[in-house]
Amino acid sequence: MLMPSIFGENLFDDWFHDFPFYDDRDMRKAEKKLYGGRAANVMKTDVKEMDNGYEVMIDLPGFKKDEVKASLQDGYLTISAAKGLDQDEKDKKSGKYIRKERYAGACERSFYVGDAVTQDEIKGEFKHGILKLFVPKKEEKPAVENKNYIAIEG
Repeated sequence: MLMPSIFGENLFDDWFHDFPFYDDRDMRKAEKKLYGGRAANVMKTDVKEMDNGYEVMIDLPGFKKDEVKASLQDGYLTISAAKGLDQDEKDKKSGKYIRKERYAGACERSFYVGDAVTQDEIKGEFKHGILKLFVPKKEEKPAVENKNYIAIEG
């Protein structure tokens, strides 16, 4: 399905701001600064909510399983991929490129999944250039309000 866009920005990005899983707006700004905005173009992502969790499907065409990494830190699930970074020096010996359109570089995206989710609970599979992750739904424990009263005599 084609989505309207202006200058590479999806017009419906702001629509997701209330969706609890989609809280990567600050990370996307950092992506644009670090990677020239190509991460969002290379790493197209679908998030499907299910009864017991979320299914995240990320397109990573042309990447191999060992070039893709997923990590969980401070409640953020971060997926990174890198390819073709060490081939530039090898290729200089055998000739020079006239045109180069295939992607070579690094890209990364982060999604907030909550502090209650642990690394062992997230399941992943990589087939045919598609990374599928299952993130279970966890209830965030509300912060216990500590009421510290000062005894007043009198």
